[in-house]
Amino acid sequence: MPLLEKPSGKGRKRPKLDWRFVERFLSIQKVLFPSCTSQSALMFGTLLAVTLTEQLIIYQVGVLPSHFYNVLGDKDYAAFKSLLGKAMVLILLNSTLKSVDQFICSLMYVSWRKTLTESLHSSYFQGRVYYTLNVLREDIDNPDQRISQDAERLCKQMSTMASRLIVSPFTLTYYTYHCFYSTGWIGPVSIFAYFVFGTFANKMLMGPIVSTLFEQEKLEGDFRFKHMQLRVNAESAAFYRAGKVEHMRTNRRLQALLQTQKSLVNKELLLYIGVNTFDYVGGFLSYVIIAIPIFTGFYDDLTPGELSALISKNAFVCIYLINGFTQLIDLSTTLSDVAGYTHRIGELREVMDDILHKQCDYDPASGESYDFDRSPLLSLEEEDETESSDFYVHAGPVDTAFILEHLSYKSPYSEQLLVEDLSLTISQGNHLLVVGNTGTGKTSLLRVLNRLWEAHSGFVQMTTCFGPRGTVFLPQKPYLTDGTLREQVIYPLKDIYPESGPVDDERIIQFLELAGVASLLKRTRGLDEEVDWNWYDVLSPGEMQRLSFARLFYLQPKYAVLDEATSALTEEAEAQLYRICKQLGMTVVSLGHRSSLEKYHDVQLKLCGGGRWEVTKLRGGS
Repeated sequence: MPLLEKPSGKGRKRPKLDWRFVERFLSIQKVLFPSCTSQSALMFGTLLAVTLTEQLIIYQVGVLPSHFYNVLGDKDYAAFKSLLGKAMVLILLNSTLKSVDQFICSLMYVSWRKTLTESLHSSYFQGRVYYTLNVLREDIDNPDQRISQDAERLCKQMSTMASRLIVSPFTLTYYTYHCFYSTGWIGPVSIFAYFVFGTFANKMLMGPIVSTLFEQEKLEGDFRFKHMQLRVNAESAAFYRAGKVEHMRTNRRLQALLQTQKSLVNKELLLYIGVNTFDYVGGFLSYVIIAIPIFTGFYDDLTPGELSALISKNAFVCIYLINGFTQLIDLSTTLSDVAGYTHRIGELREVMDDILHKQCDYDPASGESYDFDRSPLLSLEEEDETESSDFYVHAGPVDTAFILEHLSYKSPYSEQLLVEDLSLTISQGNHLLVVGNTGTGKTSLLRVLNRLWEAHSGFVQMTTCFGPRGTVFLPQKPYLTDGTLREQVIYPLKDIYPESGPVDDERIIQFLELAGVASLLKRTRGLDEEVDWNWYDVLSPGEMQRLSFARLFYLQPKYAVLDEATSALTEEAEAQLYRICKQLGMTVVSLGHRSSLEKYHDVQLKLCGGGRWEVTKLRGGS
């Protein structure tokens, strides 16, 4: 399937407890436990030592009642005091170890969430993966929810299971031995058979729950996204007086979510009945196992007091063995949650890996390009070319930004070509204006140049990197990050180039003044003061565009690609900003509808629709 097709989610296999779950779960464990000396592995080893010690103490506490039966039956006051002191020490140790157990599990949860989320982030923000997931792919719902919420819940559930799971093999082995010693083979065999039956029954009951939980999390994300959509576009919706229709549509998402949640609750009812029945029947089973050797005369030589002590001790051993199996059965509900979250995160990781495998990515820090199978292509200085399907990228002369030869492209959602067989050179000092009616492919051309979309066929040769001293794109809708005014102006320089050194405050202030937004210094009380507002809420469209130009001036690229970047400004303001771009040595490529833009450009590319285009020279360039 081509990278940019939008595959439908219909027809995919419903997630369940199967081998696919095991594979995805193990792949996540490799992320959480990268080596035997990693922090997670060390904490896991510490938790194992603590829980084993805790189980030894629990055994000593469990057999205390049998000792109390003996000393009370013998009316031995001195032995009673000694036993009471021993009991207090053991209880204190047990409480401390249990608290340490819970503390380590909490630390593991935090560490696991950090490791897993950072691993997801490393793929999500690599190249254009985040763009492809959110815009071009439909087979993954709510990637933001999977990273921020599902990963957290998976780590939380695994941390609650950790101590019980890692100690279970040891406790079951230990108490199986004691149970066999007390009751013979009938005890362990009966308990094991009971466990196998309970496991099979709960496996049958868990099957429908996993897929329903998966669907519930998808609908949770859709419901949250609807609220976020209204939050971001509250003013636009208010101008339309759209409260009623948004209320109706949001309630529609809520009803779908609640219906699925109700279905999940109904399916969990049977599982809860099975788990609780297994718990209570297990308690009676321990007495049945103890009763067999008693009624068969195996302990007829014991006095009533000795028999009571023996029953107390054997009851603890059998009950604790059954309890060990019961705890594993009780984990059924937790395991169904873990399976649901594992499938969602595993599916996300697989799709991101698939995108990374196919997409052509550019790394501005290294100055290298990569083809669609992730193999290194070439540095920007090399005179070579590499083929990826019908789309080529290679280095070219230093005085050009892009050379387009026989380039054809279309929308990922349509088979109709927007532009066909376009040949054009974008060179330094040769300012280009791209015009055309809506839907003819103007912004789509920028997506192809910026490697967001694949070309259908043809050849694109690029010589500059994206970023400072290269090419900078100003999209039609300005992007404002969270943070201080300084971070708005230098974005994304600070994150991509941390080695760039201290930022020149005077330059930032100068460019804010040139862009006409110096007043923001007073509103934010300086460049580095944290603000508690959303920039989109407090700035007008014109101010947002001016702030984007201040960012452009600071970055000072060789080529500035402007997509309707002055649409919210007056022609006078537009003229001032274009003049400054040229004074700073930028070659401008503009997309727009205004006829006033012609005087700032030398060449016009008109997209006529139906794949047709034409290039004409302008008298502008002033």
